[in-house]
Amino acid sequence: MVISTSTVLYEKKNNVAYITLNRPDSLNALNRELSGGLVEAIEDFRDDPEMQLAVVTGAGGRAFSAGMDLKERASLDSAGDRRVGATTGLTWADRGVFKPIIAAIDGFCVAGGLEVSLQCDIRVATKKSQFGLPEPRWSILAGYGLHNLSRMVPLGEALYMQLTGRRIDSDRAYRIGLIQEVVEDRDALFKEVDRIAEEIKMCAPLAVQSIKRIVYQGRNLPVEYSMKLSGPIAQIVGDTEDAIEGPKAFSEKRRPQWKMR
Repeated sequence: MVISTSTVLYEKKNNVAYITLNRPDSLNALNRELSGGLVEAIEDFRDDPEMQLAVVTGAGGRAFSAGMDLKERASLDSAGDRRVGATTGLTWADRGVFKPIIAAIDGFCVAGGLEVSLQCDIRVATKKSQFGLPEPRWSILAGYGLHNLSRMVPLGEALYMQLTGRRIDSDRAYRIGLIQEVVEDRDALFKEVDRIAEEIKMCAPLAVQSIKRIVYQGRNLPVEYSMKLSGPIAQIVGDTEDAIEGPKAFSEKRRPQWKMR
C-alpha cells in the first residue's frame, strides 16, 4: 500500500511503514504541510494493526531534514502569525505511538529535523551526516530537542550542541550515543535499517510495544516506581497466547508465529 502527498511519501511493505520527508529541494525543511502530513502518517502507522514498525527518512540524499522552514516562518511573522512552529505536536509517545520507529539519516539532521529523529527509537546514519541544534543562532529555542537531548547523551555534549549551535559529524554522534550505527553510504543505510527491522520483527510485537511503553513512561521515575508501572503490563503480556508460543517455538527449534494476542 502506498499513500503519497506532495511533501510526505508513505508506503507500507512487509509489516513496515516507510515514511519519507519529501521536500528535497528545501533539504526536507519542515513547513506546516509536511509537519501535518508527518503526523497523519505516524497516526495511521499507530492505528494499523498490520504495521509492526516504521522507518522515517528524508528524500534526496542531502538531508534527513534541515529543520523548520525559516522562510515560511519569516513570512508568517511578517503577516503577524505567531502560532508555534512546525514541530509542535510531534511528541509521538504522548500520542500513544509505542511501536518501534527507526530513523534512517543521510545528510543534514539539524534543528527540527534532529528533533524528529530524537523521537525515533533507533537512529542509523551515513558517514556524511551531520547533527545540530542551531536555533539560538536565529534567536529561536528548540522544542523537543532542548528537553530531551540531554536525556539521551552526556550533559556536556548536549550543552555543547545547544549553546554553540554547532554541528557535529556522524563519528562524534556515534561516540556519544546519539546514533546507534554509522554506515558508508545511502545503499548501506537502508540495508542496515532493513536488517534491524527484521530483528525487531522476530520479536513478539506485543512484547516490543510493551517494552517501549515501559521505557518511555518510566524513564523519568525512580526505579522502584518504574518497576511498579511495568508489573501490570508484564502480567498482560505474560497471559497472551504469544507468551505460550515463544517458549514452545524455542523448544521446537522454529521461528515463533506471533498472533498478537
